[in-house]
Amino acid sequence: MIVSWWYDFSTRATDPVPGSPSRSVIDELLTAVTVVPERPHPGGYDRDCGSGAGCVFGHAWTDEHPGPGGHDGCDTRNNVLARDLRDVVLRPGSGDCIVTAGTLDDPYTGARVNFQRAQANAVHIDHIYPLAAAWDHGASTWAVELRRQFANDVLYNLIAVDGNANMAKRDHTPSGWLPPAAGYRCWFAGKYLTVALRYGLPITVEDHGALADAAETCPER
Repeated sequence: MIVSWWYDFSTRATDPVPGSPSRSVIDELLTAVTVVPERPHPGGYDRDCGSGAGCVFGHAWTDEHPGPGGHDGCDTRNNVLARDLRDVVLRPGSGDCIVTAGTLDDPYTGARVNFQRAQANAVHIDHIYPLAAAWDHGASTWAVELRRQFANDVLYNLIAVDGNANMAKRDHTPSGWLPPAAGYRCWFAGKYLTVALRYGLPITVEDHGALADAAETCPER
C-alpha cells in the first residue's frame, strides 16, 4: 500500500499552498523541458480494453505494472485513495486494500470532499499529465509496459481530486486548464513539469506560457 504523500492540502488560502516549489525551481523546469509548437494528433488513442479495442495504456488501475504499488495486491485506484484521503475506512477482509470512506482536501479547488464508495464519482483519480496528451506527445511510440507504468504512476502522475474538477480538466493541458484555486497552481505547475521531464514528454508553446504564468504565484524563496 502506498502511504506517502507530498504535503497537507488543507489550506484554503489563495497564496501558494505549503510545499509549493519556488519560482526559481519552476523557471529551471521550464528551461529544461522540451517545447514544441503544437500538440500533434497521431491517432490511435483508445483506452477501451474490450474485445477488439486498443487498450493502449492497459486495463485501468491494474495492479499489474512495474512501478511503485505494482504487484502489491491492491489496485492503483485504491492505492491512491488510501494515500490521499484522511480518516480512511477500509473494507474488512479486503487485505487493507478497498477504501470505503474518507475525506479529501481537493488539490484543485481547495474544497473538502467526503468520499463514500457508494458515491465513488465524488472523487476521481486524475493523471496530472493526461494520458491522451501523453499519447499525442510520444507515448504512442512507447513499449506497452512503459505506457502501463505511466498510467499507474502513483508517485508522480496520479492524485485524488474532486470529481467535477476532473471532469472539467478532462485531457486538457495547462494552456486549456489550470486548478481553479489560484493557490494550487504553482504546485500543479511543478508536478506537471516534473512528469514531463521524467518521461521525456514535451509541452507546447502555449502550455509553456500558461505554466510560466502559474509560476507568478510561486514563492520567491
